[in-house]
Amino acid sequence: MILQAAASAAGTQQHPPGALYVVATPIGNLADMSLRAIHVLALADAIACEDTRHSAPLLRQFGIEGKPLLAVHEHNEREAAAGVLLRLARGERVAYISDAGTPAISDPGAALVAAAQAAGYRTLPIPGASSAVAALSVSGDASGGPFTFVGFVPPKAGERARVLQQIAASPQTQVLFEAPHRIEVLATGLAEACGARPVTICRELTKQFETVATLAADQLPAWLAADANRSRGEFVLVIHALAEQAADEAHAHDRTLQTLLAELPLKQAVALAAELTGAPRNALYERALALKKAAAGE
Repeated sequence: MILQAAASAAGTQQHPPGALYVVATPIGNLADMSLRAIHVLALADAIACEDTRHSAPLLRQFGIEGKPLLAVHEHNEREAAAGVLLRLARGERVAYISDAGTPAISDPGAALVAAAQAAGYRTLPIPGASSAVAALSVSGDASGGPFTFVGFVPPKAGERARVLQQIAASPQTQVLFEAPHRIEVLATGLAEACGARPVTICRELTKQFETVATLAADQLPAWLAADANRSRGEFVLVIHALAEQAADEAHAHDRTLQTLLAELPLKQAVALAAELTGAPRNALYERALALKKAAAGE
């Protein structure tokens, strides 16, 4: 019945042979699977999967069985792409799905798409669930400006600290992913780097224990510690854009920053400027970086 409904809804759309279909799948709630995605997966001659063991039960849920399943994951993607290209050369429709959400966004798929395009084959998006976009939609970040997709920050302490400083310095909205076993470390790092900057933390999006909360970055560790369940599940965090007022306030202290930068390393200059002026540290950090680049003629 569901395959008939999907075909009825999506069957008028052309789905040419010899093409790669990049298909979004649910991030938790099976009801988020689109009718077009079901139709394309039923129409495909083969389905490439990030993990065939994970994808096979998902496909069965929608009555899609008997299809060749090809393993295409982060460890074999470039080599496995050759097998997909052979199928496309035979005029087959090949669909690619990752374990959850939209492929090639912090998931495998980009190398496969690039290989298909380089070989002259069409690549067609079948849109659907995306945890990054879902989190943005409920963040309440009203800046309306551009956003940066960061994904997972590096696990090593030094690299992580460097990335968090870059996040704090950027005025744009930014979207991060994190796993449960590292969420407390990330929360501590964001608290130190971003201070009172608003952050929306989303846990287990679309699932039974979905949680969405917006609070200051420096409150994140305490929020997690208040309930052990809050550290469970997969996380998406939206770092809100810096308010224009904070950015303008940082510009107002250029002379102080320039004087301090002439004598001190960047972090010390920013810390002292924040103490002297009371301006937000992350806005001052961004402005100090810009001043240093301008002085160096970059």
